[in-house]
Amino acid sequence: MFRISFLTNFKTLFTTLFLSSVLAGCATAPPHPVTQKIEETMVYVEGGEYFMGSDSPSATKAEKPAHLVSVNDFYISKFEVTQELFESVMGSSLSYFQSPDIPVNNLSWQQANYFIEKLNELTGETYRLPTEAEWEYAARGGNLSQNYTYSGSNNIDDVAWFADNANNQAHPVGMKQPNELGLYDMTGNVGEFVSDAYDDTFYRFSPTDNPNNARDEASGLAHKSVRGSSFSYKANESENYRRDFASQSIIMADMGLRLVRDAK
Repeated sequence: MFRISFLTNFKTLFTTLFLSSVLAGCATAPPHPVTQKIEETMVYVEGGEYFMGSDSPSATKAEKPAHLVSVNDFYISKFEVTQELFESVMGSSLSYFQSPDIPVNNLSWQQANYFIEKLNELTGETYRLPTEAEWEYAARGGNLSQNYTYSGSNNIDDVAWFADNANNQAHPVGMKQPNELGLYDMTGNVGEFVSDAYDDTFYRFSPTDNPNNARDEASGLAHKSVRGSSFSYKANESENYRRDFASQSIIMADMGLRLVRDAK
């Protein structure tokens, strides 16, 4: 009887110690090298309220009215996704302007999302495109906003590669000044896809809390929002509130992306 009891207790103890060891090993397993590289450049953005859009006479109807919205905390990358990062996941890119430290370019909204899908499969993480509301909040500087016209300055040349200085091409990330949150190239360089479908009337009935106009649409003609202007846009087309769009399947040399993830 004693022997049976002893063996039972020993097996229970052994199983407990084994499982504890396995779980401890899982808890201390290092993140994927790609995750480590991405996380080194992620910036925490404290959520808050701001007026999205603009009532300026120069604003288009799709950019009006200015309306109060709130967003939750999130993380966003300091930099646009570079070709080095993109190709570490996908093997290659079709970038028109080629260099490891230049943003991946010449891709579509669908291809941007496919890259993120493969990135998450590789790393086990949950990276995504920003919502349009998150993007504009970050571009304006979040709770640290100084209400600049462009992302980080009232002088676009300080912070952006745009039509007057870019020589009609993309440039390495991080060469201009960052904005209040430490984010680079939120204005200019390459345009940045967001998750939202483009609707020029959305601001008129937008929800107040974490607005998101994301939609799954089978049609290749479905339009998606693009933010941040690009190297081909003029200064008066590049203010923080500016919106543009592209078909979700069209490939354009001045389009790229920036990664976001939820705050854990």
